[in-house]
Amino acid sequence: MLKFAGIVINQDANELDRIFTYAIKAEDANNINIGYRVKVPFGRGNRLVDGFVLFLYDESHEFKDSNIKMKSIEKIYKEVELFNEKDVKLMEFMRKRYLCSYVDALKQFLPKGIVGGMKNKTIEVLFTKGILEGRYKKEPYESIWNKVQELNGNVTRSELSKNHSMSLSSINTLIKHGFIISDSKTIQRYNVREFEHYEKRTPNAEQRYVIDKILNSDKKIFLIHGVTGSGKTEVYMNLVEDCIREGKSSIVLVPEIALTPQMIERFKGRFGKDVAVFHSKLSDGERFDEWFRVKEGKAKLAVGARSAVFLPFKDLGIIIIDEEHEASYKSDSNPKYDAREIAKYRSKLEGCRVILGTATPSIESYYKAETREIELLNMEKRIDDAFMPVIQVIDMREELENDNRSIFSSLLYSKMKDALEKKEQIILFLNRRGFSTFVSCRKCGYVFKCDKCDISMTYHFSGNYLSCHYCGKRSRATNICPVCNSKYVKYFGVGTEKVETEVKKYFKDAKILRMDLDTTRRKDSYEKIYNSFKKGEADILIGTQMVAKGLDFPNVSLVGVLAADLSLNLPDYRASERTFQLITQVSGRAGRGKTIGDVVVQTYIPDSYSIKAAKEYNYSSFYKEELSIRKSMNYPPFSEILLINMSSKNEELLIKCIQDISINLKNKLQYNDKIVILGPCPCMISKIKELYRWQIIIKGEINDQLAKEIKDFLYVSTKSYYKDIRLSIDINPSSLI
Repeated sequence: MLKFAGIVINQDANELDRIFTYAIKAEDANNINIGYRVKVPFGRGNRLVDGFVLFLYDESHEFKDSNIKMKSIEKIYKEVELFNEKDVKLMEFMRKRYLCSYVDALKQFLPKGIVGGMKNKTIEVLFTKGILEGRYKKEPYESIWNKVQELNGNVTRSELSKNHSMSLSSINTLIKHGFIISDSKTIQRYNVREFEHYEKRTPNAEQRYVIDKILNSDKKIFLIHGVTGSGKTEVYMNLVEDCIREGKSSIVLVPEIALTPQMIERFKGRFGKDVAVFHSKLSDGERFDEWFRVKEGKAKLAVGARSAVFLPFKDLGIIIIDEEHEASYKSDSNPKYDAREIAKYRSKLEGCRVILGTATPSIESYYKAETREIELLNMEKRIDDAFMPVIQVIDMREELENDNRSIFSSLLYSKMKDALEKKEQIILFLNRRGFSTFVSCRKCGYVFKCDKCDISMTYHFSGNYLSCHYCGKRSRATNICPVCNSKYVKYFGVGTEKVETEVKKYFKDAKILRMDLDTTRRKDSYEKIYNSFKKGEADILIGTQMVAKGLDFPNVSLVGVLAADLSLNLPDYRASERTFQLITQVSGRAGRGKTIGDVVVQTYIPDSYSIKAAKEYNYSSFYKEELSIRKSMNYPPFSEILLINMSSKNEELLIKCIQDISINLKNKLQYNDKIVILGPCPCMISKIKELYRWQIIIKGEINDQLAKEIKDFLYVSTKSYYKDIRLSIDINPSSLI
C-alpha cells in the first residue's frame, strides 16, 4: 500500500526547489496518483499550499530515527492527472539541462489556469417539457415555447430575448411553471472551424524516398534538408497520416505565429477539424480547452508553437519541427528550454520519431547529421520541377555613387514596376519595423533615447510617436531638440513603415499590406493579412522576418531584401548564419507557382561569405566556412556556452557584485582548462526597463554537473542581493545580445 508521496510545492523560492515527503492518509491510499494536485500543510504555521505529486513510495527514509512527525496530505484534487511518470523524467532532465526549478519545469505541462480554478465554460440552455396548456396556451407564451422546442438545447434566455425579440419576463414565467426547463451545457472555446479540403497529392520520387526512409529506418531522429518549395509539408502530412493509421498521435511545431494559419489551413483541410491548435495568441480559456481535448484523446494531432511540444498526447508517434533552425524554438524566459532538445528527449522516453525540417539547417543540427548522430535526408528539387528564383545582389555603395538615394536600387524599382504591370505579387523584406530607426539633432548630436532603456527610440509615422521596442514606452514626436532647442531634428534609418510610405510614393496604385509586430498585435491579424494576400487583395506585402519563411503564395514573382546587412552587423557569433538563413528563406517565397521568381538583395557588404553563399543557394559552402570559424573560436557545436546575466536598478551595486562574482568564479574554476570565462562586461544593450545589465560568458566543455556547481555558487553569491539584483542563467542562448 502506498504510504508516502514526493511533492513539489508550488512556490518559486530557490530554497523550496526540492522534493518534500508527505504521508498519505490510509483512506486516500487508493485515490492518489503521480500528476495529482494536492493541498499540504507547509512551514511552521502549517499553512495549506498547493503542491504536485511527482513520486509515490511504499516507505520513506527521510524521517528514519527521528522523533519528528511527518505531515500528511490534506486534500487531493482528483479532476485529472496533470502529468505522468515519463513527464516527471522530462522535468528532471529540464532541471539539470536548463538549470531551472522543478516548478518552472512543471508549469510547462499544466493547462493554463488549472491552479487558479479555471474550469470548462458552461452556459444555461433551454428545453421544453410536456405540452403548453391552461392559461399559458396563448401568446406570447406559444411563440416562446415553439421557438424553444425548435432550438431544443441550443438557445439561452438572453438569445431568445435579444435575437428573437421575446419578453424575458414571459420566458421566466414559463420556466417558473415548468413548461421550459434549463440545463448547463459545456461550451468549447477552441476553434472548430472547417477548412476547404486540402487534396492529397501523389508524392514525387524525392518525397517518396524520404517518406519510405523515415518509416523503414531504425533511427528515430531525422533532418530533412529540403530546398524552399521542395514539398516538405506534403512529406509531413504523409508521416502524420501514417501515425493516424496506426492509432498514434502527432505534434507539428512551427516557429512563428505567422506560419500557424497556413499550417492550420493545410492540416485541418487534410485531416478535419479535430486538430488542436496551441500558441501564445490563444486566450487562457482556449489553451485550457485545447489541452483537455488532447488529454482526453479527442485530438490526435496538434499544430503549434514551441510550447506545444509538452502537450499530453498518449501513444505519441511523431514530432515534426518545421524550420528547425529558428531561434524562437529556444525559450528566453524560465525555463530556458530548447524545443528541439525536448522533442529528442520525448523520443527517448516514448519511442516516437522526431523530424527536423528546413532549407537552412542550423550549424549544430547539420553537424550532428554529418557526424551520424541523426540521419540526414536531402530534397534538392522544387516540386513540379519549378526553378529556384534567380538572386541578384546589388551593391548599394554603387547606387549612392550613381546618385540614387532612394531605398530602392534601380534594378529593384524596375522589377517592381514590371511585376505590377504583369499583375504579379511582390514581397519586400526588411527586418526592422517603424518609420525611422533613430531620431537625432543635427546641431548638437543629441539622439532621442528611452530613459528606461539604453536604446534609441524608433519613430512611427502612423500616430506620430516615438517608441522603445524593448520596454514599449511611447512619447509624442517633436521637431524641437530638448537639449539645444534647435529645429534641426532629423529622422534617420528605414523601417517597414517607411518602406510602406516610399512604395506609396513611387507606386500610387499598388495595394499594400504590412506584416510586422505593429500590424499583428490583434489575435487574428496574422490570419487576416495572410488570407488577404493569398486571395490577391494586395499587390505588395511588406514585412519583417514574419514573411521570410514558410509562407506559400503562388503568384509572388519578386522578392526584395532591402537591407541584408542588418542581421550581419550584430555582435553575435550567429550573425552570419542568421543572414544566410534569412536571405535563403525569404528568397524562397518567390517563384513557387508557374511564374519564375526574381530576388533582389540590397547590401553594403556584397563580399560577405554568407551573402555570396545565399546568392548561389550553396549551403555546403556556407557551412564549411562557418564551421571552420566556429572551430577556431571554440563556439558551438564544438563547445557549450553558459550565459550569466545580472541586472539591477542600482548600477554601482550591480558592477561591484558581478565583479566580485567573476573573481571568485575564476578562482573556483582556475584548474579547469576545458573552459574559458569571458567578462564581466556590460551587455550590448546595457539597460532595459530601468535595469542595468552586465554579463559573464563561460565557454567550453560544460557538463550537467559543472553547470549545477556554477548555478549553486551563483545563488549563494547573490543571496544577500536577491531584492536588488536579478540573476539569469542560460545554457546555449539563442543570442548573446
